[in-house]
Amino acid sequence: MSLFEVINLVLFIAVAGYAFYLFGSVVYRRYMYVRLGKPADFSMDVKKALDEVWINVFGQKKLLKDVKSGIMHVVMFYGFIVIQFGAIDLFIKGLVPGKHLPVPAYPVFTLIQEITTFLVLLATLYAYYRRYIEKLPRLKRGLKSGLVIIFLTSLMASILLSAAFEKVWLGHGSSWDTPISSVLASPFLGWMGADAGQVLFYVFWWIHALVLFSFLVYVPQSKHFHLLVAPLNVFLKRQQPPAKLSLVDFEDESVEEYGVGKIEDFNQKQLIDLYACVECGRCTNVCPAAGTGKLLSPMDLMVKMRDHLTMKGAAITSKTPWVPNFAFAEANQASLRLAGQGEYPVSLIGDVITEKELWACTTCRNCEDACPVMNEHVDKIIDMRRYLVMTEGKMNAEASRTFSNIERQGNPWGINRKDRDKWTADAEVKVPTVKEEKDFEYLFFVGSMGSFDNRSQKISRALVKVLHHAGVKFAILGNKEKNSGDTARRMGNEFLFQQLAADNIALFEKHQVKKIITIDPHAYNTFKNEYPDLGLTAEVYHHTEVLADLIKEGRIKPTKEVKERITYHDSCYLGRYNGVFSAPRYILSQIPGVEVVEMERNRENGMCCGAGGGMMWMEETEGVRVNVARTEQALQVNPTVIGSACPYCLTMLSDGTKAKEVEDQVKTMDVAEILALSLEFDSAAEVADGFH
Repeated sequence: MSLFEVINLVLFIAVAGYAFYLFGSVVYRRYMYVRLGKPADFSMDVKKALDEVWINVFGQKKLLKDVKSGIMHVVMFYGFIVIQFGAIDLFIKGLVPGKHLPVPAYPVFTLIQEITTFLVLLATLYAYYRRYIEKLPRLKRGLKSGLVIIFLTSLMASILLSAAFEKVWLGHGSSWDTPISSVLASPFLGWMGADAGQVLFYVFWWIHALVLFSFLVYVPQSKHFHLLVAPLNVFLKRQQPPAKLSLVDFEDESVEEYGVGKIEDFNQKQLIDLYACVECGRCTNVCPAAGTGKLLSPMDLMVKMRDHLTMKGAAITSKTPWVPNFAFAEANQASLRLAGQGEYPVSLIGDVITEKELWACTTCRNCEDACPVMNEHVDKIIDMRRYLVMTEGKMNAEASRTFSNIERQGNPWGINRKDRDKWTADAEVKVPTVKEEKDFEYLFFVGSMGSFDNRSQKISRALVKVLHHAGVKFAILGNKEKNSGDTARRMGNEFLFQQLAADNIALFEKHQVKKIITIDPHAYNTFKNEYPDLGLTAEVYHHTEVLADLIKEGRIKPTKEVKERITYHDSCYLGRYNGVFSAPRYILSQIPGVEVVEMERNRENGMCCGAGGGMMWMEETEGVRVNVARTEQALQVNPTVIGSACPYCLTMLSDGTKAKEVEDQVKTMDVAEILALSLEFDSAAEVADGFH
């Protein structure tokens, strides 16, 4: 081995060792920051977890929802994996001239490497185009955002140029297995000497090494930490129902604060989410609040909390966040000064995340559905709302009034609880209570909307008429029914929710309820996914699920023609939360004369109506109203009816058609109401059996 080769090897080992030391230090420090969080339950079905990794990490399923950037990312993802073998090969060539990676069919290996390198280079250039020329609104621009493009372009170019000048150095001509480097080398072959070729080879070889090791150190200190954390985050994804909220233990007398007011009050899984964020902006791109001019941006929420965790974590652990220290001396000294103070003077709520951001969220979960790394935003927002409501006692007058009305009268309006069953007086069939009908199959949980809201009462009446027609035995709780508690829980009042849940479950058990049917997707989600934690054992159904099954069984036969062009709006709590997309559409498809047309945003990507998360009871004061924006999307397909399967959605869309002054041309109807129009009712027989 020549002196040059010895010096080159020593320098390479020193640089590589230093880079891996810095990389390990940064990863360890961020691991310590995550450890500051409360312990999380990481128990899981490992097979399911691995399936998620195969589908969403190696299959890139969510990334491919945006086909253009998805393909670009697939090329980068797999390309970078393939190229690492080429990097090893390149380092061997520079450290031991004349040698290469001992793989079978080496010419095929080099061909694959060159093609892959070229494709990654093209993908990188396309990434630059998307961010800086096309200027996609969801993508950030600036030095930090562009640095990875500089890194990747330099890495790919240095690989190809090293290969090109290796040909000049060793006197190799063009060959089929190195098509790109052969083209790059061709202008230099024949006139450039071997010594010059060797010098240029090592120039680009060292450029590649230095950029690669710099990138290694940069990754865990940037948003590109997702390269390591995202696969872990996907694997650790909660296997509970989507956005299921944690229970607060009010019996624990040691707890002095409820909710999350400090970053370390989140659990460790929630903190891992923050470092998994890609900053791709897909969440903000689909957020109804962000899209209508509110302050909330789900991506910014995650990024601000991540940066806050890093700085507070550094202050608490005295482990500085940035390396190498000489390059970040000022920032690291600042974090150490904070550590010396014993307190971190920045508040999570107020200084980092504003109350306006927290109260703008409709809890629709579109952000979570769009996130390619399985981040969860909603539970974090609700945890911080809990802190404001239950610990700080801070909420606006509308929220306070809503809680008070539910506490006093069991409904958000504060209407007398004794009026809950008044809607039955105008029903065309007898609506039995659990006292009157002992042998019922379904408890019809009407909900506050279906009981008190004049428009939603029509849905309740249509449903009981159809159930009666199908011979389904059902009963209601009547004036004993209480609010499901979803509104209180999503607005942060966990204590009120648990009170309501306990009362409701006791009532269900008293009347031996085995099956529950409801027109309210919010109650449906709460009963089905969250009440079991408090003891509910009954089966829970949304009315569209039951009606679809009745049609399939032949117990309901839509025969009357309903000549309407209907676009169906997906309720967030029915669709994204519970995966019920087909049942409502199946019902509509079975009605003669109905033409179903889909909005551009439908099913999993359907836009929220604006009522979720308690926003039904709070006034929007910024930007465009969410319900108006959604109504505009519906009107683009020229419907005669906007269909829904949720009383909240129906109210918001009805208000939207009024705001657009098209209520006379475009009706808003629940699926049950549309189905009722298509049924032949035997009035004589059914009057005898309960019709008024």
